[in-house]
Amino acid sequence: MENRLEELRKQHGITQEELADILSVSRQTIGSLENCRYNPSILLAFKLANYFHVTIEEIFMNPEEKQ
Repeated sequence: MENRLEELRKQHGITQEELADILSVSRQTIGSLENCRYNPSILLAFKLANYFHVTIEEIFMNPEEKQ
């Protein structure tokens, strides 16, 4: 699943570690999300969307919808 997490994080001027602390996850989780090696739980997806004041769909893109 593709995402804009790294872009949004950098726009907000925070590090992976800072975002991880805010969301109570590990820095490795943020890195794995940004590199599309991990799909978030629905709870984590909502936390990210709430933090960045966007919808989940504005962060995560379903590759099947590109067809």
